[in-house]
Amino acid sequence: MTNRMTAPRRSISRSRVLSAGVLLIGWLVTAQAWSADGLLVGVAETDVTPPTGFPIAGYYHERLATGTLDPLKAKAIVFRDGETRAALVVCDLGAIAADLSREVRNKAAERTGIPVQNMVIAATHSHTAPDYFKDLYLYLAGRQDHKLRSDYVARLIDGIVQAIVVADEAVKPVRLEAGTVRQQVPVAFNRRFVMKDGTARTWAKLTQPNVIRAAGPIDPQISLLKVSSPDGRSTRGVVSNFALHLDTVGGLKWSADYPYFIEQKIRQKLGGEVVSLFSTGCCGDINHSDPTRTERNKTDFIGNALGQTMVGKLGSLRPLEETELRVHSAVVPLPLAEVTQDQVDRAVEILTAAKRQEKVDFYEQVAAYKHIILDQLRNRSPRVKPEAFVSWGLSHCWAGVGEALPVEIQVIALGDEVALVCLPGEVFVGLGLAIKQGSPFRTTLVVELSGCAETLYIPTRAAFAQGSYEVTNSALQPGAGEMLVEGALKLLRQAASEGESP
Repeated sequence: MTNRMTAPRRSISRSRVLSAGVLLIGWLVTAQAWSADGLLVGVAETDVTPPTGFPIAGYYHERLATGTLDPLKAKAIVFRDGETRAALVVCDLGAIAADLSREVRNKAAERTGIPVQNMVIAATHSHTAPDYFKDLYLYLAGRQDHKLRSDYVARLIDGIVQAIVVADEAVKPVRLEAGTVRQQVPVAFNRRFVMKDGTARTWAKLTQPNVIRAAGPIDPQISLLKVSSPDGRSTRGVVSNFALHLDTVGGLKWSADYPYFIEQKIRQKLGGEVVSLFSTGCCGDINHSDPTRTERNKTDFIGNALGQTMVGKLGSLRPLEETELRVHSAVVPLPLAEVTQDQVDRAVEILTAAKRQEKVDFYEQVAAYKHIILDQLRNRSPRVKPEAFVSWGLSHCWAGVGEALPVEIQVIALGDEVALVCLPGEVFVGLGLAIKQGSPFRTTLVVELSGCAETLYIPTRAAFAQGSYEVTNSALQPGAGEMLVEGALKLLRQAASEGESP
């Protein structure tokens, strides 16, 4: 890797509206200041494992943790190139509330000086991670139902902030290598299926009589970024990205799911201090259930298979010869689905019955959750108090936002070789593939569940026409996912053109 001395260029801040409702914020035409050091990178991790007895996320009823299988962490990487700085922290959480992202970024910005719009807080989507949404909502309002839960929320915020602070303090000259590798051992499968009547069904099997085919593709590509000392003799961190839902463990104990086994494989190869920063690719319609088999792959099998593929590729990654840091962010106003008084009334009935442990239809319960969340987001004076009926999806910063969610997307580019694209919500794999295919960067990591989860699922327009679980569980209107793709590709083009010679 070569570090070039370049004349300082002005940092230009612009705000403008692009087509399809994409509003650029903090559009930074940045380059490294006059420095012989070039790009500096730091990595760090903190433990954010909740206490026993805290609620576990991932389902539609309360589950309290009874212990820990493996620790939950917040893992951060910070980039510094002259005056340009950026941070990505990936947490072993089910999702990132917009309130949590705002709180962490504001606190971290105060302590590090990294611009808020240049920081990304993402989740892996482990289903054996804490359901912190309601307790965060109460904590930020100065209220608490349980001291144990309120104390953990404060510790969670501080733990994520600390990961960014420590990574920022640890920035050093580095050697960067990047590339992609195809996962050959099958661990990821599209979980939606086209039926004979033209609809789609989630969680079916190819052996069922009305199933025609899988309704979409998978993304078998693993993207990698290796961070080493300048001489390449010691590895400090490995950033990886793969599209597979994290719901493989089950039970009532805290677990980072299969990324824990990826971490163990990488550390066995490169040393116990290496930070393995796994980020989830676009996998809203991808899980680990092979539709041709009855049994499912186990967590250790999945993690070890992915880890082995990664370890086998690390020695042949492509060194980055040019590493100028470019950071772009944009706000994309995603149109929210409508919600009626009748839908809210029905949601109250369904969720009240569920609290009484009466049997309710699963899809009706999913829709009820969504309608309570939509009522809160769209209306300044919601028809019901959302915290009385739902334990996640609660939001202070977006309460009463109106007809569209102002979600952020970010691009962190390293020279003309590598780009990280960070998107909100649970994004369908086809949308992630479209970004990768259109990206002008050789290695593009598309990270979902960044910055907010209030979108819920983000299907393709075609999937909206077919229906089933993910569509029922989306807070958005058809076409929102395609707006994200368009916004991401515009940011990628800007980052790529910024590096072109005059």
